[in-house]
Amino acid sequence: MIDYKLGFLCFLILIFSSCQNNKQNPKEIPKAVIDLQGHRGTRGLMPENTIPAFLKALDYDKVTTLELDLAVTKNKKLVVSHEPWFNHLICTDSLGEAITEENKTSVYQLTYEQIAKYDCGSLGNPRFPEQMKQATVKPLLSAVIKEVEKKLDQKGKASINYNIEIKSLPEGDNIYHPIPAEFSDIVYKFISEEMNLNQVTIQSFDFRVLKYFHKTYPKVRLVALIENNKAVADNLTELGFSPEVYSPYYPTLTKARIQELHDKEIKVIPWTVNDTTQMKKLIDWEIDGIISDYPNLAQKILE
Repeated sequence: MIDYKLGFLCFLILIFSSCQNNKQNPKEIPKAVIDLQGHRGTRGLMPENTIPAFLKALDYDKVTTLELDLAVTKNKKLVVSHEPWFNHLICTDSLGEAITEENKTSVYQLTYEQIAKYDCGSLGNPRFPEQMKQATVKPLLSAVIKEVEKKLDQKGKASINYNIEIKSLPEGDNIYHPIPAEFSDIVYKFISEEMNLNQVTIQSFDFRVLKYFHKTYPKVRLVALIENNKAVADNLTELGFSPEVYSPYYPTLTKARIQELHDKEIKVIPWTVNDTTQMKKLIDWEIDGIISDYPNLAQKILE
């Protein structure tokens, strides 16, 4: 009987001690999965916004989203391109000749058959010395989806998300791109017919685009791209609604701003973070994702 009481007393002491230890050293709640986005595919490693860049991004298991930019061709095709023209630093013309900085041939004035004759990979990119040089073209969005899905099947990976930027500015309307409503309609028609809307976000610096999508296609998740250092409230007031994601230039972020946005149930995914020290700091501040030219570096941190 005494042994039983003594054993029971020891058991209670162990339980009490364990509870005290848990109070002093509580288990950390696992952080949400970081949405790692390959910027323009993998701009640091492969020619930007090209099929090789997007396929390279799939080599990194932590990459959950492919980030890309859209332009529109003369025959209303969606082509993946950061600028709505050919960047003279990374492209040569249809004859293999250098493009001058002043010769900003508009993608919107060319058919895709003409665009496909320009090489935007052989020159490399002086800003990204690790980038592999190879002949490649600005691809159609449809071709990107086809090749990405093919590689996903080969890897046995279920899916990938797409963060699609609509590139437009008021001064470029009807010169470098359609007006926002037409541009947005072309994009929505494609993503609603050819893609899973649950795997797509539409982002833009042009609030005209976001306002149009919010009103016309309310089921599409929207990302507000922010380059200024205005207060969060000021930018949201200008936008007129709360987007699913607030995506600022990373140096403008503070821990307080992240908390302010989280309090509004808005995710925070900054661009374009290529420094590992900054990546670690932002992860500690509990951002929801990282857009990076070097998803390989971010993967090492996330692992």
